Amino acid sequence: MNGSKNELAEIIAGLKATQKKISPKFFYDERGSQLFDDITRLPEYYLTDTELDIMQSHVAEIAELVGPEASLIEFGSGSSTKTRVLLENLTSLAAYVPVDISEEQLLESARQIREEFPHIEVLPVVADFTRTFDLPSPTVMPLRNIVYFPGSTLGNLEHNDALALLGVMHRVAGADGALLIGVDLQKDPEIISAAYNDSAGVTAEFNLNMLRRINNDFDADFDLDAFEHHAKYDPDKGRVVICLLSSRDQVVHIGGETISIASGERILTEYSHKYTLAGLAAMAEKSGFRVAKVWTDADKLFSVQYLTRD
Repeated sequence: MNGSKNELAEIIAGLKATQKKISPKFFYDERGSQLFDDITRLPEYYLTDTELDIMQSHVAEIAELVGPEASLIEFGSGSSTKTRVLLENLTSLAAYVPVDISEEQLLESARQIREEFPHIEVLPVVADFTRTFDLPSPTVMPLRNIVYFPGSTLGNLEHNDALALLGVMHRVAGADGALLIGVDLQKDPEIISAAYNDSAGVTAEFNLNMLRRINNDFDADFDLDAFEHHAKYDPDKGRVVICLLSSRDQVVHIGGETISIASGERILTEYSHKYTLAGLAAMAEKSGFRVAKVWTDADKLFSVQYLTRD
């Protein structure tokens, strides 16, 4: 077994719940991270290109707000594509600290960043960023911490968990720190639905890969052929509900436990909440942040927001 005992216990508890569920953090082994990168290049997936366009259009203003000698701490850094826009424009950055749970991709991405930006100290941290983790000590003491959280990943969390994560970010930002965050917005349901049900089936493969990863890391025996990807947008709750749908009655073994799954039963793998600007501002305020600046595209599909600590 490659996964930890705590992770195994978390998975088993989720599978025993009335609404079976597995945390979206288990998407991201090496293959899952690559599949997600593939998703970001799909024509239906508007989020990445729209956010990148916003960053490129407003990076000078963003850099001025960040200021010199800051430590840029990226939660869920992945391949750090959008981060390069910042690194090319931030003045005398003290350090870049990418944080991710997928160690192999994180270290490879950090290596590439070091090669591209040899003047920046790169200090990768392997961690579950939804929980408190230790920050490394840069050679140059930063004047302030800027937490960077692109990609609207906040929307993958339920309300209380999103508030808790914003609380972690508030602590990491520290005094005089700030949060630069990507936030997907509520819009035409057809646009949203297409982004999670792409015609090439990459999102379905990404969703099913979670079970493959659990089989590999926790000695489970999920039959991937017995599940189907299911994603539906609920406009009343402003969220996409993403599940794995069982196509037959079946039994799964994991960690000495036997889990029965009925035909038609769903394992919830992810929510993707879409926010209004007012809704995000209210959530930020509850966690000790204040929205200082918002940038959007012309169609208001997506937003990049700069939050300061109260």
